[in-house]
Amino acid sequence: MSDPQLIEVTELSDPRLADYSHQTDVALRKAQGTEHGLYLAESALVLERAVRAGHVPRSVLALGGSVDDAVAALGPWAGSVPIFVGPGELLAELTGYILHRGIIASMNCPALASPATLLQDARLVVILENVADPTNVGAIFRSVAAIGADAVLVTPRCSDPFYRRAIRVSMGTVLQVPWGRSGDWAELGPQLRENGFDVAALALTEGAVSLRDFAAERRRAAAAAAGTGDAGAPRPKLALVLGAEGDGLTPEALAAADTVVSIPMAHGIDSLNVAAASAVALWAVAE
Repeated sequence: MSDPQLIEVTELSDPRLADYSHQTDVALRKAQGTEHGLYLAESALVLERAVRAGHVPRSVLALGGSVDDAVAALGPWAGSVPIFVGPGELLAELTGYILHRGIIASMNCPALASPATLLQDARLVVILENVADPTNVGAIFRSVAAIGADAVLVTPRCSDPFYRRAIRVSMGTVLQVPWGRSGDWAELGPQLRENGFDVAALALTEGAVSLRDFAAERRRAAAAAAGTGDAGAPRPKLALVLGAEGDGLTPEALAAADTVVSIPMAHGIDSLNVAAASAVALWAVAE
């Protein structure tokens, strides 16, 4: 492997640093000269996960003491991707924030998989409808990765999982979990049914089924279908639908659901944050 391309940052006006110069997530996703836009990966861990996922780095910005970590995280790209190095104060002035983890990389966004491709071989998928807070999006992706859902679909008005905060909160799992952007429910609902998915919407509505009872019924149905009485038999395909904080799911999402499910609460609390709810629900229904 060739030596890393280390470039000392002396002038913040250097056009090669434009990816980091107070760029918004929206601007990065529309960056000229790129096929699908850019995103920023913070920390050596997230950069390593991005490279392992097959994403292509464009450059890296690193504090002096983090250069070795950046080189290691770049793996096969270590000798061909420029690594810009400078003191923390200068890099903070460039980016608009302190690089607490010492490394930030500009990455080329990959092409997203189509919903049809994602649904073809999946058994448990999560659908995020209009979840606008990237912190919640990132936390949900981390739960999906940890508990084991196969894919995530985000609706047109959902926050972009490639936003910097979503990637950071997810600990880079946004870069590992297969995901794509769906159409509206008029398109998505038939796609789910054509692929054999039951649709469960997590919502506080009259007549909602307890998550505990819903999960138990899935186990019974799987055992009956297997004809063995084995509670560990594969469950039917399931799409778990989660909505935005405050507004919750739209009428279209609820109409597309086969079942509306709620998490039993104690002490007069009516609901959990959507990211916390996703972890509870996934744990209950995962095989």
